[in-house]
Amino acid sequence: MANMIEINGYQAVVQYDPDIDMFRGEFVNLNGGADFYAKDVEGLRKEGEISLKVFLDMVREDGVEARKRHSDN
Repeated sequence: MANMIEINGYQAVVQYDPDIDMFRGEFVNLNGGADFYAKDVEGLRKEGEISLKVFLDMVREDGVEARKRHSDN
């Protein structure tokens, strides 16, 4: 079972990384990678918002859709 967090309408998987003693979040269903790290849930939300904003700004500049399209085929 994966731990999920929602930030500004986007879902991210969250896992604990014992090597760095931090939580790592990674947004799912995006047309690219956007991850973030923090020591606690409050920090995850803050860092997630920053990471998501950077990602969305980049895809907007490139004219790419942020979310992956799922095919029914």
